[in-house]
Amino acid sequence: MLTDLSELQARKSSGPPLAMLTAYDYPTARLLDEAGVDLLLVGDSLGMVMLGLPDTVGVTMADMLHHLRAVRRGVRRAPVVADLPYHSYLLPGQALHNARRLMRAGADAVKLEGGVEMADRVRVICADGIPFVGHIGMLPQHVREEGGYKKKGRSEKAARQLVEDAQALQAAGACAIVLESILPAVASEITRAVSVPTIGIGSGKDTDGQVLVTHDLLGSFPWFRPPFAKPETNVAAATTAAARAFIDAVRR
Repeated sequence: MLTDLSELQARKSSGPPLAMLTAYDYPTARLLDEAGVDLLLVGDSLGMVMLGLPDTVGVTMADMLHHLRAVRRGVRRAPVVADLPYHSYLLPGQALHNARRLMRAGADAVKLEGGVEMADRVRVICADGIPFVGHIGMLPQHVREEGGYKKKGRSEKAARQLVEDAQALQAAGACAIVLESILPAVASEITRAVSVPTIGIGSGKDTDGQVLVTHDLLGSFPWFRPPFAKPETNVAAATTAAARAFIDAVRR
């Protein structure tokens, strides 16, 4: 079990693969931490699975801080990574200001989306002593302009750009990089091209770890499930059954 971000490098070289899950509230964070998850992510995916928004674009810093504080109260061991939400890092100074806010609310590291074009933000954040996790490939905060969730790295040019993005993030100070919805062969190439751990989601098995939205793992958000997510249980069905049992008991 990971207990400190300083252990990330050793996990890339000697394993085992990193297991990362999302958390947005106290009980979930506490349960996942006690289960032994390596890393917790307070992701802006909370916009969909907690707030009922159509995507992550509408998530605010206030939303992130609220949920991050709740998660922090439930965690004793696993490092907590928090997302910088949409339009919270348009300029390096803004990125640093909001990264500091997340750290004060209990984050152990911050994450933002983008590669080469975000290197100046990453450098400023890391220079301030704030651990940083990158995120390349499919960028959920850009889903509207891209017209949906699309697999990345399909052309040689696109694959080369993703490798360059990862290398730029590493050079700027990233301690790990999330690879989302990238062709597995390209994700494998990226993993070999950088010395920091890669954490995949929908990018095949040849990364240094995997991250998943906990609602997808638990089957607790039945209205949408990404094709790569394999639920290990069906909390949605159990919740509906328990509610119906309660209704029947009250009415008898």
